[in-house]
Amino acid sequence: MTVRLPLAIIQLETPPQAVSTLVGEQKQWFVDALNLSVEDYIVVRPDLGEPLPALETISAAILSGSWAMVTDHAEWSERTAAWVRHAVAEQLPLLGVCYGHQLMSYALGGEVGDNPNGWERGLTALEARAESHHDPLLASLPTQFSAWLSHRQSVLTPPPGAQVLAASAQDGCQIIRYSAQALSVQFHPEFTAEIMTACLKNSLKDTEIDHLVPARAEPEWPRQLLRDFWQQGLPVAKRA
Repeated sequence: MTVRLPLAIIQLETPPQAVSTLVGEQKQWFVDALNLSVEDYIVVRPDLGEPLPALETISAAILSGSWAMVTDHAEWSERTAAWVRHAVAEQLPLLGVCYGHQLMSYALGGEVGDNPNGWERGLTALEARAESHHDPLLASLPTQFSAWLSHRQSVLTPPPGAQVLAASAQDGCQIIRYSAQALSVQFHPEFTAEIMTACLKNSLKDTEIDHLVPARAEPEWPRQLLRDFWQQGLPVAKRA
């Protein structure tokens, strides 16, 4: 009988208490977005000293966002970067999100630092490059789309050989393809308006949030990207 290997959700630290009290932690956002059952995934916390998973035990991995900074070079972050290099070399399907996006770029030779255009947050307009329409995971990506963002650091220079597939007015590296199996996004496909609002409430007044989280705004395409990534990872299986 064929048994599907689980998705590894690599959770990189936790949100501020004010955020997690309202909407939980990163792992739950991905579980909800993908409608995962308990047997579909494992959660790994490198920041708590947990070892990164052996590649033969998982089908794919998602690297979460974080309130940390890649440029702090924390031990758990550097250890995860080394694991990313190994995972990419071994062709494990990988998706980096926000901090995970920056960490993947850094791990593979790119430059990460403070975004010179400032903090990008809220529902943001992005534009896909023409090359994105030839990408197997992005075939349905519209040329212009919206997504939830909240970050102060960015990929300033992508790794050698990487392909930038989308940008925003504030950030030129919104989607990066590193290999046939490895992709990362600066935006948050797992976010909902509720999660975005909770994150913004941690640093902004309610009156400042209104224009960043329009009423009834729930962009669909980023969520579809997440689902498509997970579905592509499903064929990786073991025998039981």
